Amino acid sequence: MAKIARFVFNHFGTNGYVLWDESGEALVVDPAMVSEAEREQLVGFIEEKGLHPVMVVLTHAHPDHMGGVEFVKNRYNIPLALHSDDEELLRIAPAYGASMMFNIPTLKAEVDLAATEQIAFGSSVAEVIHTPGHSQGGVCLYVAKDGVLISGDTLFAGSIGRSDLPGGDYDTLMSSIMNRLLPLGGGVRVFPGHGGETTLGQEMGTNPFIGEVLDGGFNKDLS
Repeated sequence: MAKIARFVFNHFGTNGYVLWDESGEALVVDPAMVSEAEREQLVGFIEEKGLHPVMVVLTHAHPDHMGGVEFVKNRYNIPLALHSDDEELLRIAPAYGASMMFNIPTLKAEVDLAATEQIAFGSSVAEVIHTPGHSQGGVCLYVAKDGVLISGDTLFAGSIGRSDLPGGDYDTLMSSIMNRLLPLGGGVRVFPGHGGETTLGQEMGTNPFIGEVLDGGFNKDLS
């Protein structure tokens, strides 16, 4: 059974996650640390649980999600996974991040999530779901057997990701949510890039952006 731990990092309150199972193998998702204390918090948890990280995964390449990528890669000698549609965002991250008070080094992704349908860790598998709209290469990670979805900045509790940032598009974002996430089922637990946990069922019933689409007030054809 996959387990998940959430960490809130940096001045943007960005959620980073560790996803692991009984084997001890783990994925580190959106390591957004910017301080020594935050780095020690993540490492302390990994060591306390006796985990063995096998990959760093970025749900997208916005600077508030990636402050600790280089640190985690180097400490555990593991690759970075990112959808190639966000390569341009990764390239400009040092300059773009500086405008938001993030010190982002030049990074390179070794694993292209555009060509990777699943990521294995131990006896578990996380399905890679491409959900463009917040960024062109945004992805969510879905562990079907446990009903767990890491949604990045695609879907939040009661809201959605911004579509006015580089690579964003509102129509595309809503299409991703309606056609790629909601069909997973209402019982799926959602762990977003900012804010607290929710479920797809909760969002179908209360999220105003989803409600607008379901009521036909936005766009009846989101294929």
